[in-house]
Amino acid sequence: MLRYCAIIVLFSCIIQPILFSDLEAAASDQGRMSPVVRLGVITLYHPLVMYRQYQPFVDFLSKSTPYDFELKIAQDYLGIIRLLCDRSIDIALLGGLTYIEAASTSCGLPFLAALNSEQKPFYHGTFIAKEGNTEIGKLQNLKGKSFAFASHHSTSGNLAPLYHLYANEKIGLQDFSTYENLSYHDSVAREILRGNYDAGVVLDSVARKYQGKGIKIIGQTDPLPGFLLVIRPDLDSALISSLEEVLLDLDYLNPKQKAMMDTWDVNIRYGFLRVDDSRYDPVRQMILYLQKQGISIESEK
Repeated sequence: MLRYCAIIVLFSCIIQPILFSDLEAAASDQGRMSPVVRLGVITLYHPLVMYRQYQPFVDFLSKSTPYDFELKIAQDYLGIIRLLCDRSIDIALLGGLTYIEAASTSCGLPFLAALNSEQKPFYHGTFIAKEGNTEIGKLQNLKGKSFAFASHHSTSGNLAPLYHLYANEKIGLQDFSTYENLSYHDSVAREILRGNYDAGVVLDSVARKYQGKGIKIIGQTDPLPGFLLVIRPDLDSALISSLEEVLLDLDYLNPKQKAMMDTWDVNIRYGFLRVDDSRYDPVRQMILYLQKQGISIESEK
């Protein structure tokens, strides 16, 4: 009996490593069949919120293409550009300013632009104040008040509002009692609600989210070129074709697709279209204008 048990133990010791080796080889083969593609997204909101809003989109890409997509979130806007430049991610969702910063280092090429609810590739920066603040009803009332911008590298939360204030309202940073750049758009809205700032500016979708919940809208920038997917210059052509086919086929007006797309962040849920670099020339013009006013938009390093 003891001899029989010993044979079984010996048999298990020999066979088990072989089985695990075969399983690992199979998993490796499966991994080769579904290459991993890493998608990075600029941190519009707190990273935990970003995962909740963008993971369903990433899951859709994995199910709809021959690739396994992974979501990568950095702590700030510059972090995503660094990940793209050091090849830690393959594709990035960027705003106009961060795209220009990535393109200037030859790290990214424009691929597809996100559409808004009107099926157009635009969005706005939206000026907000606390609902009960009767002293602020329009942008000219901002003089002498405290003000919160979003990240230094945000198009809608910093660059475009600065341009709008200087060029259209003749309001400069020196006209605020105090001002600060916060990390995320939702941080701006929350700090205004807490009474830490009199007013601020956020992405239009964030303003709509808080409107009627203690926040009122007091102004808006001109339309801005939409968020866009940016790809590494050396990205595989088969991957590009597969991704383009899937994303350009999205139709928010299709009830079945709409139900799925409604689980994605509002800034990507309405579909995509092809885009080229020239669409972001207005952003470059804003940068040049502000530089002439002595305003640097690269003070956050």
